[in-house]
Amino acid sequence: MPDSASSPALRPALFLDRDGVLNEDQGYVHRWEDFRWIPGAREAVAAFNRAGWLVVVVTNQSGVGRGYYTEADMHALHARMAEDLAAAGARIDAFYFCPHHPEAPEAAYRHPDPPDRKPNPGMILRALADWPIDRARSVLVGDKDSDLEAAQRAGVRALHFRGGDLAQFLAAKSLP
Repeated sequence: MPDSASSPALRPALFLDRDGVLNEDQGYVHRWEDFRWIPGAREAVAAFNRAGWLVVVVTNQSGVGRGYYTEADMHALHARMAEDLAAAGARIDAFYFCPHHPEAPEAAYRHPDPPDRKPNPGMILRALADWPIDRARSVLVGDKDSDLEAAQRAGVRALHFRGGDLAQFLAAKSLP
């Protein structure tokens, strides 16, 4: 058994899908000029930060694999999101993304069943391995059935966000 003094304390994590949960899903959003926060998204992230939760984004980004934009474009957008969140006193602890798609034109992004592409739980499982996360107290918020299935397959509670104000939605669930 590991020495508890040397092991970091486990913390709950708020896993968030990106498009449709943090930002308006306008289809393959990859430029800051096209990015629009969901109402209450920044406030929700800040509230979970203050409560001591880890905040982790898990996002399918098949637009990379489909050749619509590059990984560099996506990373640049995530950096701008982080800057905007910092100005609001909030932070994302980690971004996990899956650029793969079964029909990707570029072979490097083509996979018949990508383990990280939701509904597969790969991104969540990697975060659980990378961070001191208390799986039992963690929750994923997603807007699609594939998000919810990935959470279930990873053993994480899932909440179906159908739009509106994210902070109010989570407060109504008594979270954090």
